Amino acid sequence: MDRSPASRPTVPEEEIIEAKAFIDLFMIAPQTLIDQTGFACMQLGAGCAISLPSAPAIGLNRILGIAALDDLDTAYEWMSKRVGRRYLQMSAAITPQQRGDWIRERGLLAEGNGWAKLRRAAPRKPLTHAGEVSTRQVNADEAETFGSMMCAGFGFPTNLIPLWSAIVGKDGWTCFFAELEGRPIATGAMYASDGYGWLGGGATVPEFRNRGAQKALIAARLNEGAVQGVRTFVVETAQPSTGEPNISHANLIALGFEQIYTRMNYRFPDGS
Repeated sequence: MDRSPASRPTVPEEEIIEAKAFIDLFMIAPQTLIDQTGFACMQLGAGCAISLPSAPAIGLNRILGIAALDDLDTAYEWMSKRVGRRYLQMSAAITPQQRGDWIRERGLLAEGNGWAKLRRAAPRKPLTHAGEVSTRQVNADEAETFGSMMCAGFGFPTNLIPLWSAIVGKDGWTCFFAELEGRPIATGAMYASDGYGWLGGGATVPEFRNRGAQKALIAARLNEGAVQGVRTFVVETAQPSTGEPNISHANLIALGFEQIYTRMNYRFPDGS
């Protein structure tokens, strides 16, 4: 099998910016949280393996942005020594036979419908949002409120509040609140690097859902990213299916995003 540098598969830029965001999230995480939770991250090429065993979210327990088989071997060996529900994420559309065989040989099984990856260009003029919800950037002294709202919106344990609080005001990150009558009700974050912007952290406090907060936050981040020089925005959300609509996906499509592929979640077998 030829694994020379010239034949190494390329990782899409839409994956690279997301991996960059999570590598940076680990780099700025408080040391006390790392010590208490066993949070760890290993960068491999443009991708990474990231593990936070106590987190219920796939996003914090996965291999992302890795396509070369030797790098997958390294990431798999590292992740196999970790605990919790662990995943390999890979696009169903671009998984060649060799990597498909690699996945099957290790007993990784596709779980659920996967994640939709969406992309859009920066708006040529500022977007407007009509409705009762307004948006603004999060101030440095509101970092803990931002982190606690994200955990509440996503159903994360409260011990992860310091993780999400840590991104407020950091280089590359811009954090937003959506407000209703002056009260923060939802969060959104953007990580920008090399002309790309990754959107994440879109969480709404449960009692204020379906009020238009996330649409307003998408528009706010697109506008701010354009000011910062972002040319291409990317985001991911659960892949909708018949009988299982996804409001987040619908909001993104309504704001000009297009789905470019579906990325499957391959779960590590229990006991691996």
